[in-house]
Amino acid sequence: MPDVTASSGLLHSTKVHVEDSGGPGRPVVLIHGWPLSGESWSEQVGPLSAAGHRVVAYDRRGFGRSDKPSGGYDYDTLADDLDGVLEELDLTDVTLVGFSMGGGEVARYIARHGEDRIHSVVFAAAVPPYLMKSDDNPDGPLTEEAAKEMEDGLKADRTTFFDGFTRDFFSADGELKVTEEQRQEAIALCHQSDQTAALGCMEAFGTTDFRDDLTKVTVPTLVIHGDSDAIVPFEGSGQRTHAAIASSDLVVVEGAPHGFNVSHAEEFNRALLHFLER
Repeated sequence: MPDVTASSGLLHSTKVHVEDSGGPGRPVVLIHGWPLSGESWSEQVGPLSAAGHRVVAYDRRGFGRSDKPSGGYDYDTLADDLDGVLEELDLTDVTLVGFSMGGGEVARYIARHGEDRIHSVVFAAAVPPYLMKSDDNPDGPLTEEAAKEMEDGLKADRTTFFDGFTRDFFSADGELKVTEEQRQEAIALCHQSDQTAALGCMEAFGTTDFRDDLTKVTVPTLVIHGDSDAIVPFEGSGQRTHAAIASSDLVVVEGAPHGFNVSHAEEFNRALLHFLER
């Protein structure tokens, strides 16, 4: 379908690319991880559509086929982009599914825009509540040194960085859990990202504190995570998000890496569809 105007400004309107498919049932909005695009949900779109859901997957600004503006890569703006998508498509009674970085948009959207349009939410291998380790956040799984190493690697050589990143993304205990063809498909999506967007979003998902945002979540919530996630470790993220949202459901997929919506698609989809029955 045509691109959606996610945000409007006096000088520039940002359009994001949207794929809108499926049946007449409750809408499911899929928010992708870094540095991919909506195409990374290919293993979920078919099963969700077959179950009757209206499936909306969009490319975050700066990624995939969306506009690539020079700024706006903070979570307030990204959450406002999500609000723009929901408003323009007039979506209500929505389930938001945020993977990795996309979980931050879910949390910040509710904090900024409330739950009037929302039926339920899913945090899938997601970055909340707060990745960066600090005196105030001793359980954060990301050190400043590791964040700097990622930033320097991306700046120095995108090709080498994305090759290594996708190996870690899809590996558990040092073993690649997808086919090489699937990994190459992910690398191609990585290369669609704008460098300014990739660096800006890297800073955003690494340094944004969602702890207060999670207190605003009252709708039915699923936290789903792989127990062998080497990118966003379960103990420092999903486990803490589940604890922060008292009524949330938790599914931990055994032996699953970060990119488990691809590597363990059958288990991921089964848990998601079961949750969507609520």
